[in-house]
Amino acid sequence: MSEEKKNVRVRFAPSPTGRLHVGGARTAIYNWAFARAMGGDFILRIEDTDPERSTEENVQVILNAMKWLGLDWDEGPEVGGQAGPYFQTQRTDTYAEALERLRERGSVYPCFCTKEELDAKRAAAEESEGGYAGYDRTCRDLDPAEAAARIEAGEPHVWRLRVPEGRGAIEFDDAVYGHVSFPAEVMDDMIVVRTDGSPTYNFAVVCDDANMGITYVIRGDDHLSNTPRQILIYEALGFDVPVFAHLSMILGPDGKKLSKRHGAASVEEFCERGYLPDAMVNFLALLGWSLDGETTLIDRETLCEKFSLERVTKKDAVFDETKLDWMNGQYIKDMGPNAWVRSSLLWLAQANILGSAVAAGTPIDPEAREAAFDGAAIESALADVQERAVWYCDLYPLVSERLTRLDEAVDKLAFMFWGRNVQLDEKSVSKVLKKEGARADEALAACRGVLADEGVEWDAEALEEACRAEGERLEIKPKLLLQPLRVAVCGNMVSPPLFESIELLPREDVLARIDKVAAEVFGG
Repeated sequence: MSEEKKNVRVRFAPSPTGRLHVGGARTAIYNWAFARAMGGDFILRIEDTDPERSTEENVQVILNAMKWLGLDWDEGPEVGGQAGPYFQTQRTDTYAEALERLRERGSVYPCFCTKEELDAKRAAAEESEGGYAGYDRTCRDLDPAEAAARIEAGEPHVWRLRVPEGRGAIEFDDAVYGHVSFPAEVMDDMIVVRTDGSPTYNFAVVCDDANMGITYVIRGDDHLSNTPRQILIYEALGFDVPVFAHLSMILGPDGKKLSKRHGAASVEEFCERGYLPDAMVNFLALLGWSLDGETTLIDRETLCEKFSLERVTKKDAVFDETKLDWMNGQYIKDMGPNAWVRSSLLWLAQANILGSAVAAGTPIDPEAREAAFDGAAIESALADVQERAVWYCDLYPLVSERLTRLDEAVDKLAFMFWGRNVQLDEKSVSKVLKKEGARADEALAACRGVLADEGVEWDAEALEEACRAEGERLEIKPKLLLQPLRVAVCGNMVSPPLFESIELLPREDVLARIDKVAAEVFGG
């Protein structure tokens, strides 16, 4: 369907009952991008009506996740706006006004049926051939005077929507699913206000959307069954019905709804694991939408310019973390050293801590890692990052082509902080240093001689050239020459570029590591 670029207002309305799920984040991204593409407004509204789970702490979790993703809102918490307040618990007067409007229009009626009575009717109906077909409208035609008297007497009651008799099918054109139709006869007279005076979800969300002037409701298709009920409420209130766009589910690789059993499922978890916000926005945007069916890397500017509901598919999307890792790696590769250091402060500090423990002769085993990253240690390591920011930026080329997540820098770069000590990987020792006939001791001694020669410039290219020349003289193949050096300096046969790493280390530290390994492995 066509989209008019005029007075577009969309909203994202999360419940602050925990972390922001990536499914909710995708919904937020689509609303945000659509508003930006259409020159409209993106409203953030907090549906905090669950008194036990809707906490201020959870509100901040949601807001922080939105900020981390870079989804700025035009109206909402911390921003304000003419359609506020933006918390449902602060909008009770608007629900009371809407109920009064419905009463004046004869669109609601009080229902005095108790829960026990309704449960008994349900049980009896379910045992019959026809099954349960909804509320039987016992109180729909009560005499108004009798109903008023019972209310005046304080008798508990709810307010139900009077679904018009003879109402035809409830139909609407969904911007994703196309034409949708629900038979009106399956819609019972739903409760809009509970006994305690609180609004039901469908009533509150319609009141909020109508009062905030929402023109497009973009949300998950788990709300599709709510839509006909909400349309009835819009009609009863006499408000314009917005355009609905229902988004398909995000599934795990097993074809089931994405959840914690598939691994990380919240925005906060992906942030903690070292994914970049730009990569997450790009990846989530493509779970159900495409620019042209081919382009994979899409920056925010392009997304905000080109996003349209017409290119949103109703096919369920599969959350492919392998693809996310690849995409995140591309963003890391392109971000540059300064941005990488700023985004990697915590992980660089952790690499510093792990490496410094080896330098001090007390390597940290995997079980003790978390305890090692205490406040004081992190604070000290962060201070080092700030003092030697240029050197830390020089680490970026070592890993920029090899990282898929920022947190991987912890283990990949810890060796840069070992000082004169080495933490050897036993597998690398047996496969490289102790390999029979590999002449590893000769290779290591040859490389040490080159690295100790102050006549050779301490530069990656010069050092590598000189080492290779010495290897040729000794007739040692390049792999057999350099692998022992890699293990001696980096502790592992799989590491960042060897000579680029050596260049960033003090000569005396490199030589000390070689000597230490030679003594331990070869006894020399």
